[in-house]
Amino acid sequence: MKKKNFEDFTQEDNWRVFRIMAEFVEGFEDLGKITPAVSIFGSARTPVEDAYYKKTVEISGLLSKAGFSVVTGGGPGIMEAGSKGAFEAKGKSIGLNIDLPHEQRPNPFLTLSMNFRYFFARKVMFVKYATAFVIMPGGFGTLDELFESITLIQTKKINPFPVVMVGKEYWKGLLDWMNKEMVGRGFIDKIDMDIVHLTDDPQEVVKIITGYCKHAGVEIKCKK
Repeated sequence: MKKKNFEDFTQEDNWRVFRIMAEFVEGFEDLGKITPAVSIFGSARTPVEDAYYKKTVEISGLLSKAGFSVVTGGGPGIMEAGSKGAFEAKGKSIGLNIDLPHEQRPNPFLTLSMNFRYFFARKVMFVKYATAFVIMPGGFGTLDELFESITLIQTKKINPFPVVMVGKEYWKGLLDWMNKEMVGRGFIDKIDMDIVHLTDDPQEVVKIITGYCKHAGVEIKCKK
């Protein structure tokens, strides 16, 4: 099989636009019906027996019972835990899967599964239909979603919805560094740190999000 060079790759850009457009159109059509929704992020490598896996199941179940759809990346680990909590609570469990070199299979706890080729199209869907983000412990992908959300809020490109970081032991070092270096050097303002909430309590996660919805006038149709 002939390997494509850079010129071949750029020659396909015009056709690539249509594939990108198709992902946006499908996402807008399917996800416009799931609001209000909360997107949950965390490591795909988190084992089932891990305390954060179990806590994510609890948080997701509470959110579902409170009337929210739960959106995850659709794969294993924390994504599976988020899907499982919503599924077991008989709520909407949406998985936005991504094509990767090492295939990521959808977890079995999804009521709606979508597949994306492009990370940026998938990331738009996570943000566009979210009432809040819940950030569990994770790696580069989790940090990507965390900083994307707080950047969009800081620059007023999206409404200032809650970004709730769960796991004080895991996240404290990062937040301390941000306060010391970013705030200390004037790269961000002290008030910018108020964008994120840090907790270990699943009940507090739901309280923060429902409190925001009440203040912002977001309608929540609580399940009977």
